[in-house]
Amino acid sequence: MRNAYFSLGSNIGDRGAYLREGVRLVAAGEDYRVSSVFETAPWGGVEQDNFWNLVLEVTTALPTDALFQRAQAAEAAADRQRVVHWGPRTLDVDVLLVGHEEVERPDLVIPHPRMWQRRFVLAPLAELRSDLVTEALLAMAEGEVTLLGRLETLH
Repeated sequence: MRNAYFSLGSNIGDRGAYLREGVRLVAAGEDYRVSSVFETAPWGGVEQDNFWNLVLEVTTALPTDALFQRAQAAEAAADRQRVVHWGPRTLDVDVLLVGHEEVERPDLVIPHPRMWQRRFVLAPLAELRSDLVTEALLAMAEGEVTLLGRLETLH
């Protein structure tokens, strides 16, 4: 068993519903914890609405490829469209970390290559794993985040 971490974000439609369904699909049958939800400005320069972001921790024995397939299946279930790079999306699910594994291939890189630059990833990750995200790392990350609350209370 090891912990896997996923970043989930949404900025189209019912963001809370998309995030709740994403958590359900990615964590299916596993023990898990979910960070608070943070509102963040979009990354990448495309004009669009703000995102709601969270980090999901799943305790699992599943192979990394199965976890990646769950992330992709959650996006597909939310009818994720890949029209504009870094554009608006119903649900975005990124695999951040899987135990101590390192993966480098065209479709998947673990640890996620830009996670340490993004406050919208580090702030919720710090809630779950303060040993991984120091105050110094969080201060160096780009972007502003606003704490919204717990996913189960947001609509």
